[in-house]
Amino acid sequence: MPDFDSGSLAWMIMASALVLFMTPGLAFFYGGLVRAKNVVSTMMYSFAAMALMPVIWVLWGYSLAFGEGNAFIGDFSYFLLDGINMTSPEAGSEVMFVIFQGMFAIITPALITGAFVERFKFSTYLIFITIWVTLVYAPVCHWVWGGGWISQGVFGDQGALDFAGGTVVHLNAGAAALVAAWMVGKRRGGAAGTIVAHNVPYVILGASILWFGWFGFNAGSELAADGIAANAFLTTNTAAAIAALTWLVISGIHTGKMSAVGAATGAVAGLVAITPACGWVDVGGALMIGMSASAVCYLCALGMEKTGIDDALVVFGVHGIGGAWGALMTGVFASEAIGGVKGLIEGNGIIVLEQLVGIVATFLYSGIMTFIILKVLDIIPGLGLQEPEKVEMSGLDVNIHGERGYVSDGAD
Repeated sequence: MPDFDSGSLAWMIMASALVLFMTPGLAFFYGGLVRAKNVVSTMMYSFAAMALMPVIWVLWGYSLAFGEGNAFIGDFSYFLLDGINMTSPEAGSEVMFVIFQGMFAIITPALITGAFVERFKFSTYLIFITIWVTLVYAPVCHWVWGGGWISQGVFGDQGALDFAGGTVVHLNAGAAALVAAWMVGKRRGGAAGTIVAHNVPYVILGASILWFGWFGFNAGSELAADGIAANAFLTTNTAAAIAALTWLVISGIHTGKMSAVGAATGAVAGLVAITPACGWVDVGGALMIGMSASAVCYLCALGMEKTGIDDALVVFGVHGIGGAWGALMTGVFASEAIGGVKGLIEGNGIIVLEQLVGIVATFLYSGIMTFIILKVLDIIPGLGLQEPEKVEMSGLDVNIHGERGYVSDGAD
């Protein structure tokens, strides 16, 4: 448990707020990418996570992620935050850690929703993310950040490096998204790759909010206001910038157009990839990670269109592949002068093997568990995964939420 001085405590309060702000940013980013008839339902997936996840986190989520437990999962020793210091002068450190980590638990399941927007049942979604955070997110978080088996190392004393959530958040959500998109099935009324963003300004706004909030996500993960936090801030911004530029250039060469949606997607890909590395690499490593991740994610986005899997907003391509690539490159570019751990370039090949173990284990566990959860929910009477064709074709906004994203009332 970290022990924050007053300056670090103030920074962690701000960082936590920044991470929470990322989820509304995600709502705008995803909301702009779908058709107008589904913008409210798409944004509600994220807003619902903001309402549901904090409750689960304080009840049992934090305890399963950070309770002592065993190498695989925590326990219920912190159920309802029992055992967390709430009253002494030092209470701020423990409570702040609970708050900060809780913000990660909000956005992770919200990321998955981009894979099945415009067709997934909202009631089933609420049940799904409750189970998923309990059985998937909390264990993986414990493996990496809670003293579990990945953090202990498989080939040596140094476990896999994940500074701010490349595997815990992004690869975890990306693997779940791939499975969910496959199991839910394709959207009706338009083939994947032919449905275009209905509100590009929303996409740009959402990506900008995400970029802004990511400074809390990454620099805040140092859990202190110090030089490593400053380095994480710098590498995060650098990777996002070069990734956006790289996507623009590749898109311009490939299609003849420099897409605004592409630039926003490229920035997010760079942010995802630098997340596990930001406190371990220098700015040169950040440039290489951001540039390469953008190219890899671009190619993956093109490849996904040929698979027949309707990952609507390319969650696997950006978060799954971007998170895995970033985790692998962390092992390559880690600098002893920055984070105290040598990477492959500095002669430590073992750390790359540790990174691979973390990547494979997270992908397989998240994918298999997501399949099991969704399979069970699909066969339960009254639940199911995909909305009926009539509801989907006329739009989820009106049919599920009774509201429209845009109303012409004559006032204009």
